[in-house]
Amino acid sequence: MMEKTAYTQPDVRLPGEKSGPLQGKTFAVKDVFHVKGTASTAGNPDWLRTHPPASTTAPALEILLKAGASIQGLTVTDELMYSLHGENAHYGTPLNPLAPESIPGGSSSGSASAAASGDCDFAVGTDTGGSIRIPAAYCGLYGLRPTHGRISTAGLIPLAPSFDTIGLLSPDFDTLQQAASLFYPQTDEGPTDVYFLEEAWELAEDKQIMDQLDPLPVKSGGLSLAHLQETFRVVQAAEIWEQHGTWVTEHAPAFGPGIKERFEAASRISAAEAAEAVAERNALREQLQQLAAGSILVIPTAPGPAPAKNLPPVQVDDIRTRSLRLCAIAGIGGLPQLTIPIKSAGRRISFSVIGAPGSENSLFSWVGKHISNDEQRLSVSLL
Repeated sequence: MMEKTAYTQPDVRLPGEKSGPLQGKTFAVKDVFHVKGTASTAGNPDWLRTHPPASTTAPALEILLKAGASIQGLTVTDELMYSLHGENAHYGTPLNPLAPESIPGGSSSGSASAAASGDCDFAVGTDTGGSIRIPAAYCGLYGLRPTHGRISTAGLIPLAPSFDTIGLLSPDFDTLQQAASLFYPQTDEGPTDVYFLEEAWELAEDKQIMDQLDPLPVKSGGLSLAHLQETFRVVQAAEIWEQHGTWVTEHAPAFGPGIKERFEAASRISAAEAAEAVAERNALREQLQQLAAGSILVIPTAPGPAPAKNLPPVQVDDIRTRSLRLCAIAGIGGLPQLTIPIKSAGRRISFSVIGAPGSENSLFSWVGKHISNDEQRLSVSLL
């Protein structure tokens, strides 16, 4: 059993039904979901202090419980989910079992840590700007950010509702697919073309994976990832302040480094700036959905491997910006993204596949056909 660095509330446990497709499996839950009788921390003691216990359990968790899986604790999150790094000034930094001297990634940091440590079969987190995908990449996990709206976010503390999704993490591909399949119909979406998205690979620090996944063709989407990221940043910040600005103003919570500055910046987004960014987001979403139609886009999940802990703020911000440029593709598009850990030149890295809205089955099917089942399930062959 791992040390409980991944957990804020390790004693919160709910048994699953005695039968079902997930019978006997366990899962950890990011501490931002309603669990009946428990108050969420949302990664911040002031949030815990000012919010009562939940009267119901989030529907997404109920689906997993009814399928036979059991909750075995609530996990650390970056404060109010507003980070991709995984270092929490109040609850600490969960262990990254793949690279113990490095960060686990956030904001689903504890969920990733628990899953990667083998402490549970899978974990539930959230993904607004990359909070499933980045910790999956850093901790060597499979991860699913579903189509926006695919899984109900009822009973979830919101961050930016037009981007918020509920996602899943697991070290085992079959377990992830089994749990994810509870949330959408099992249908065939038809044939797809698969290609590298050129703009995304320009951000990759290590492009050797492209040789390993050769002979996929490279295609340009005509995208400015910097523009995608900036549009995402403004819309997200405006929505976050709309959701939580009153609470921040009334309670003056003690935020850690980075979180405090982001909330301050969010408070300064004007209505005109937000409206302009929303209109641009809508146009970009349509463009991205057209790009993904009938296709699978292959991208690097993160620009590089997990960074070291305790980096200077300027480096943290740079990593965040570059990560968001990749994550904004699916985020702006409302697209599903499946993250896959692989071995490349003896190292463990990650790539992702993105599809059209509702194409989760196609993504799982394509990955399932090309994964080599070695003992660590971390290699891919397309040849």
